[in-house]
Amino acid sequence: MSIGHTLLGLLESGPRHGYDLKRAFDERFGHDRPLAYGQVYSTMARLLKNGLVEVEGIEPGGGPERKRYAITDAGVTDVETWLARPEKPEPYLQTTLYAKVVLALLTGRPAADLLDSQRAEHLRLMRELTRRKSSGDLADQLICDHALFHLEADLRWLELTAARLDQLAAEVTR
Repeated sequence: MSIGHTLLGLLESGPRHGYDLKRAFDERFGHDRPLAYGQVYSTMARLLKNGLVEVEGIEPGGGPERKRYAITDAGVTDVETWLARPEKPEPYLQTTLYAKVVLALLTGRPAADLLDSQRAEHLRLMRELTRRKSSGDLADQLICDHALFHLEADLRWLELTAARLDQLAAEVTR
C-alpha cells in the first residue's frame, strides 16, 4: 500500500494535522497494521518536499508545533494518476512456502508434514477471518474476503503440491 498516496487521498477532504491523518488512516485501513506516528510525519515531510502538500498553518502548543497539512494541485493530480493506474498482479512465483517444500525434499525432511502444518495454519487463520468478517462493518468484511480468497488459493496449491510431492521429489533430488 502506498502510504503517501493514501494520506494524500485523505487530505482531499480538507486540511488535517498529522494526528488526524493517522487516526483517519487507522480507522479506514489500519485495522491490522496501524500507522506509526513517525511514519506519518516522515511521509508528510517527503510529500511537503515534493510539493504535493503544503503547511496551511502551525499551531503552537505545550508540545511540538502542530502543522496543518493541505493537499496541493500537484498532490491532487498525483492521487488521480495513482488511482487510475492498475496495480501489478502479484504472481507469487518465488514464495517462501515453495522454497521450504523444495528444501525439505532436498534435505530428506518430511515435506508432507510441512504441507500439513501449513494447511492447519491456513485453516486457523481462515476461521479467525471468518469470525472477524461476521462481526465487522462492510469495509472489514471486504478486507477479510480479500484475504480469505487468497488463503483459499493457497490451500488449493497446498493440495496440488501434496498430490504431486513424489513427482516433485524425483525432480529436485536428481
